[in-house]
Amino acid sequence: MIAKAFRGFAPAAVVGIGGLLVWEFSLRIINPDGFVLPAPSEILAAFFENLDVIWIATKHTGFIVITGLIGGIVLGVAWALLVSRFRLANETLTPLAISLNAIPIIALAPIFNAWYGLLSPVSNQAIVVILVFFPVFINTTKGLTDVSPTEIELMRSYAASSWQVTQKVRIPNAKPYFFTSLKIASSLAVIGAIVAEYFGGRQDALGPLIVQNAGLARYTEAWAAVLAGSLMGIGLYLLTGAFERVSMPWRSDRETIGV
Repeated sequence: MIAKAFRGFAPAAVVGIGGLLVWEFSLRIINPDGFVLPAPSEILAAFFENLDVIWIATKHTGFIVITGLIGGIVLGVAWALLVSRFRLANETLTPLAISLNAIPIIALAPIFNAWYGLLSPVSNQAIVVILVFFPVFINTTKGLTDVSPTEIELMRSYAASSWQVTQKVRIPNAKPYFFTSLKIASSLAVIGAIVAEYFGGRQDALGPLIVQNAGLARYTEAWAAVLAGSLMGIGLYLLTGAFERVSMPWRSDRETIGV
């Protein structure tokens, strides 16, 4: 099992390491003057030199990411269940979801800060919830409704109720769609939280840390904070993949990791 997982991730790891080596040695060869993108080795060194500050910032941003991610998942799944079950819900909630997704974060962040307060975490959590909600809602709805009519007819022949059809047919069918959306949403949650922090929230989080260091031309420290955010997103993605394998053990490893 471990060998299969390693073979699945090996190509991506090789490409990633190769890209970092090209990045590192191209800067050493060209040696540009005043270049704002430091070498990977310098970013990694700054990461460990400022580990205490970065760790505190990551914890604060991580709280926003996790709470917003959970809220967006719950809201997206709840709306998907309603839309797949009731025609009126589909006609009202789906256009509303599309409208929410069309609103840019930059427009929402100042409004939420005015509502909840500049230092309140609620405004940033709301941004993450909105970003996470849409992919979860759309993909889960697709999985709940894209069911073979034969399976529905079979359940009806056994006098199954609508809830039993949902529980035994629709939800299992929706699981692959849900976890696909969760992999997308986990990355969006990190991006949304950091961008929202540019406009308000705690000043010792990753967003302000990046802005402050970049404003002082401390680009190595700024990229070290970006690295922390990237590691958070990668960690959430891998955690989602592990949860997927546990929830759907009947799927092959190749299908689970999406390769």
